[in-house]
Amino acid sequence: MPTSHDNRAVAALLGAAFLFGATFVVVKSAVETMEPIAFVAWRFLIGGLVLLALAIPKGRKIWGHGLLAGLALFAGYALQTAGLQYTGASNSALITGLYIVLTPFLAAALAKRLPTPWVMVAALGAFAGVALLTGIDDLNLNTGDLLTVGCALAFAVHIVVLSRYARLHPVIPFTTVQILVTTALAFPVSALLEGPISLPDRSIWPALAITALGVTVGAFLLQIWAQTIVGASTAAVVLAAEPAFGVATAWVVLGERLTAIGWLGAGLIVVAIYVVVTQQRDDSSRAAEAVTPAH
Repeated sequence: MPTSHDNRAVAALLGAAFLFGATFVVVKSAVETMEPIAFVAWRFLIGGLVLLALAIPKGRKIWGHGLLAGLALFAGYALQTAGLQYTGASNSALITGLYIVLTPFLAAALAKRLPTPWVMVAALGAFAGVALLTGIDDLNLNTGDLLTVGCALAFAVHIVVLSRYARLHPVIPFTTVQILVTTALAFPVSALLEGPISLPDRSIWPALAITALGVTVGAFLLQIWAQTIVGASTAAVVLAAEPAFGVATAWVVLGERLTAIGWLGAGLIVVAIYVVVTQQRDDSSRAAEAVTPAH
């Protein structure tokens, strides 16, 4: 049966999913007046500086592992942003949700074993929930969709990398390396694709502060700590709650309403999380879903 430590990890992942989803309305407003990758660059810079003040990463190993995780994290953001130039938001949200399905199979392939049946069912159920929640009308693959498939794969790789390496390092320094790597890549890519970098407008700084502290620092710390305990597949399925939290926030803040199909999708995500939390009944099944056994 799941231990109290496991349950705290799931709660931390739900907290991360809430922060990821709840700040969507903030980012949506900010990128209307600022280039998206530039926004990512400044947001991660602020978050990185805050984390550096808390702990300085030391040692070649933490920088090597953090570099791998940071590359996957940046690739996910960059490919998603590039894809949005060519595809609609509905397509992007749905295709990005593929990471829910990709993660357990990628983790299992690297571990040379099959995912547990419950994880497979939960992953497919969570993806179906994301599909219903985000909408699948007029889904036609184009260049942007293919870039977003790459984004989903990058986020799946990031979750799997965390499952392998997060338990080996202190959480704050390991998070710091990933944030700094993303920052170091985002600034030159923004300059190349979006033009010269300039200080953000005064109106953007509240959004930068909220996303830098709430998500880049808070949510990633929660996710990385949780993944020192639970495997990649559990993390992917629980993080699938992000769209549900995003919809709930949009309902409260922007007055947007969820359709009956959307409610069905949100329900599927909740059921998928419940299945993962309650049906992993022994240590072997939990270890089987991770690349290496979590402690």
